[in-house]
Amino acid sequence: MYYERIDLLLPSTRSDNGYRWYGPKEVARLDSIMAYRSYGIVIEDIGKLLDRNCQSQVTILKDHFQKLELEIKQLRQQQSAIVELLNIEHKIEEDTVNKERWVAIMVASGFSEDDMTRWHQNFERMEPEEHQKFLESLGINAAEIEQIRKL
Repeated sequence: MYYERIDLLLPSTRSDNGYRWYGPKEVARLDSIMAYRSYGIVIEDIGKLLDRNCQSQVTILKDHFQKLELEIKQLRQQQSAIVELLNIEHKIEEDTVNKERWVAIMVASGFSEDDMTRWHQNFERMEPEEHQKFLESLGINAAEIEQIRKL
């Protein structure tokens, strides 16, 4: 057992066949070990805490508390960064002009279906490569782009 090898938890007795026996005192010590582990305290410090030297206990616990504070601060910064990224992505999605928004802009500008068709025809005739890029930027699939460019 690891805890025995590092003298953190020793059995109260050992039987002739090698079985370890733990009494109430050892069980209480194991409970303390498990509690300290659940707090994130490293094994090396747990031994010192169990030695009951009040001064070192206070120092170890304060040091661990400060480490936790720093870790919490770093986690909060990471959370904030992720929230900011999510807001940026959401904002980008909101600000991105897609096919539906482009058509709405054209209609709001007074374009009829025929006007939009002529607009695409002129764009295709004058700048075919740029027209292709523009249609792709709107998120239109390849088959529909092909139809629009053949208008």
